[in-house]
Amino acid sequence: MSFETILLEKKEGIGLLTLNRPERMNAFNEKMEAEFVQAIQEVSQDDEVRVLVVTGAGKAFCAGADVGRMSGESKPKGAEEWRRGFRNIQGIILGLQRLEKPTLAMVNGSAVGGGFDLACACDLRTGSEYARFMVAFTRIGLFPGWGGTWLYARIIGIPKAAELLFTGDFLEAKEAERLGLLNKLVPASELEKETMSLARRIANGPPIALRLAKMQLYKGLGMDLETAMQMAAACETITLTSQDHKEGVAAFQEKRPPQYKGI
Repeated sequence: MSFETILLEKKEGIGLLTLNRPERMNAFNEKMEAEFVQAIQEVSQDDEVRVLVVTGAGKAFCAGADVGRMSGESKPKGAEEWRRGFRNIQGIILGLQRLEKPTLAMVNGSAVGGGFDLACACDLRTGSEYARFMVAFTRIGLFPGWGGTWLYARIIGIPKAAELLFTGDFLEAKEAERLGLLNKLVPASELEKETMSLARRIANGPPIALRLAKMQLYKGLGMDLETAMQMAAACETITLTSQDHKEGVAAFQEKRPPQYKGI
């Protein structure tokens, strides 16, 4: 499928989704929102893609919603029309978390407003020294409507999340790494190489086990320990009966890399 506002490339089990509006710092317009949802659906249905990397073209990761489209409305929207307008945004954030495949944000520059939330919706994040994060909603008198209040606290903790939400201050790359928001902080010249190396390691892993692990990682946030343990037993039973488990054991015994097929 071809897109106008994003690029979707697939290679070696990795899907690379690039936000492609560099002249607008990759800010979302309605077209990009719809195309991103379509891209997630395409990746979810492609068994050859085992991990999805999200990044931005040019110097920015993503500036969130295109503010120009907010101020340029020819006809003022009512509250219900605005609410319905969030459906694609919800499809993006929930789609990334519900995608059965691991997701990785490659943060090459500023991630502000919805761009911050987009990065947080991915399972992992890598960044360069140019990566920086900001709750831009606060700067223009808005509530963070892309899920940030749920996401930030779970990744960096309530006190720091509250500080960023209340002040709208930037979170710079080194502090983001210290807080665990960035899994890896590398020089800009090495960012793509290191990110793709990590993505390949994940893509070469056992798809069934990783799919179940991701599901329980998030479902477990709403479970008590006993329920989580019961679900863990069911999930491990699935993997114990898989061909991938047999291949993993055989590869370990034969001292060779495993060749997982997701069966």
